[in-house]
Amino acid sequence: MKILLFGKGGQVGWELQRSLAPLGELIALDANSRELCGDFTNLEGIANTVRAVAPDVIVNAAAHTAVDKAESEPELARTINALAPAVLAQEAKRSGAWLVHYSTDYVFDGSGDKMWLEADPTDPLSVYGATKLEGETSILASSCRHLIFRTSWVYAARGGNFAKTMLRLAKEREHLTVIDDQIGAPTGADLLADATSQAIRTAMLRPEVSGLYHLVAGGETSWHGYASFVLEFARHAGIKLKVATEAVAPVPTSAYPLPACRPRNSRLDTRKLQSTFGLYLPHWQTGVARMLTEIL
Repeated sequence: MKILLFGKGGQVGWELQRSLAPLGELIALDANSRELCGDFTNLEGIANTVRAVAPDVIVNAAAHTAVDKAESEPELARTINALAPAVLAQEAKRSGAWLVHYSTDYVFDGSGDKMWLEADPTDPLSVYGATKLEGETSILASSCRHLIFRTSWVYAARGGNFAKTMLRLAKEREHLTVIDDQIGAPTGADLLADATSQAIRTAMLRPEVSGLYHLVAGGETSWHGYASFVLEFARHAGIKLKVATEAVAPVPTSAYPLPACRPRNSRLDTRKLQSTFGLYLPHWQTGVARMLTEIL
């Protein structure tokens, strides 16, 4: 099997290089790759790369993920999040390759408190969400063989993340305020990568599994709950923090006005993925604790 991976330098792309390697020959690219084009602003170059490599599986881990910045550069976000995936889908359809693509909880409006199902109506609140939804739609419309994974609150030990920010602030300040009315599941890039490799193995044997799936860690929490878990874990690990436990105050989303609206309810129902691929998705605390053990 030959696998072509785009976005190798991102958090998910970095983990995918590890998880996909045992499946076959892996060609991993990013925007700075030279011999082959991995720059998603060069749509013709992306198409030519797929044709030159002739992969059995295309894995797209590249995206414009700067949610607030996307509001001021919508065309760039659309090119990377929608037009480039559409090119990949067209090339996958032409060659018979599988396309693996990652999407987001931001395709929903975040209303209510029930878990979102794959078939629920979408209504993105931001440019980021709208462009990611357009990418999904283009892939579905192409009728190529595909695995689309919607996920949320992605983190990794490599690079910046919410936990690292909370730890830094907790060492500097005596009081912290953290949003408590957005609910989701912190999901490790390593979990996404490992689940992806397992799903690809299944897909190569059972093409009927082609489709859209929700893929997040088990359980749910708020950003405040996430921060509290991180800081308590650090205290137990002997890390000296300036902020006291009771000085981490919950606040509503309105306390931090930002250019892009965030969905309040990012709960994603993963039963379809678990039953189709025979996977178990551990609770979010398991992955976060592992990540913290690595960085502390």
